[in-house]
Amino acid sequence: MEPNLMGYLFILNAVVLPLALLVDRLIGDPRSRYHPVVLIGSFIGWWGRPMLWPPGIQRIAGAGMWVVTVILFSLPFFLVSWLFPWFLFLPAGALLLKFCLAWRSLEEHAAAVDLALGQNITEGQNTASLMVSRDIRNLTPEQVRSAAYESVAENLVDSIVSPLFYFGLFGLPVAAVFRAANTMDAMLGYRDERKRIGWWSARMDDILNFIPARVAGGLLLLYFAAQGRFSQAWQGLIRDRRKRPGINGGIPMSIIAAGVGVRFEKPGIYVMGTGERSLEEAGEEIVKVVRVITVAFCALISMGLFLLGSGIIYTGL
Repeated sequence: MEPNLMGYLFILNAVVLPLALLVDRLIGDPRSRYHPVVLIGSFIGWWGRPMLWPPGIQRIAGAGMWVVTVILFSLPFFLVSWLFPWFLFLPAGALLLKFCLAWRSLEEHAAAVDLALGQNITEGQNTASLMVSRDIRNLTPEQVRSAAYESVAENLVDSIVSPLFYFGLFGLPVAAVFRAANTMDAMLGYRDERKRIGWWSARMDDILNFIPARVAGGLLLLYFAAQGRFSQAWQGLIRDRRKRPGINGGIPMSIIAAGVGVRFEKPGIYVMGTGERSLEEAGEEIVKVVRVITVAFCALISMGLFLLGSGIIYTGL
């Protein structure tokens, strides 16, 4: 690619990124069977049935179909990036990148759980079950809120920082690769009958989220330092980050729990945080933390892309 063309692409991406966040805030995640993630989810649901494959080839099938799914999902993003003129790429790119994000919907799901708990515990449990896979039937109201806000904290990485990170480094197609990979992990990465068919999806999700999770952790520590709670957040990270299964999700969860002063609890599995405040009281602060990190990370990436693009155009490198 010619240097000037590459420079202009970086500058376009610098504009597309905040536009995508704006689109997300305006429309959230429309419920439609034609939503790209819903469509790819249907495809994953078809090939991800263990009974479709003999046990001896399920691991190979899982890896092979992971590649096929990634290619199918990212191809339209690639075509838009390379074939659309700039005046079409700006709106189309913003809309497509928005499909790789889930910011507003995280807040809406958590708010829905709070609202449902205001009616009765059963309504709250039923609403929380739409966000998490754990058994919610015997949870207390505080544990139901924990399930909801844990999802918000963990998905700061999965649904916001990671897709923005890969968009900033590699552009729209690789943000789509991440979204497809993360969707496959969410649907198949379990230690049940899907263990063999989903093993590759789980490993790739761990790898792809490894750096973004630690970037998010650094930003969260800076945020809580500005709030005068760096010590609590750091101690929570050191103490609790390995309590949650997996190598990534415990990082944002432990920092947010300790930094805000709440307790995240999955009964029989882990407890994070000190519980200085209830989630009913402090839930809104968790939402605020995610908002600040999202906007700050977007600003950093957009500024970096703009400066990089401008530098390439100016120097002709």
